[in-house]
Amino acid sequence: MPKVELLSDVTGSVWKVLKSVGQTVDADEPILLVESMKMEIPLVSEKPGKIISIAVSEGDAVAEGQAIVEIEI
Repeated sequence: MPKVELLSDVTGSVWKVLKSVGQTVDADEPILLVESMKMEIPLVSEKPGKIISIAVSEGDAVAEGQAIVEIEI
């Protein structure tokens, strides 16, 4: 099955991880929240799939364009 990497839209820190490896997600369902400049930006998948890896934990710093989650679609 094809895999897709989800990238951070902003530079910030991981505020909350909402899903875990092995869980399925629907399109536009939040997987985690990145806090940047006091705003919470959700990381969502464009397509439904199964999470196969999450490369960050709560509190980790992330850069814009950094690969954060890998999903099997």
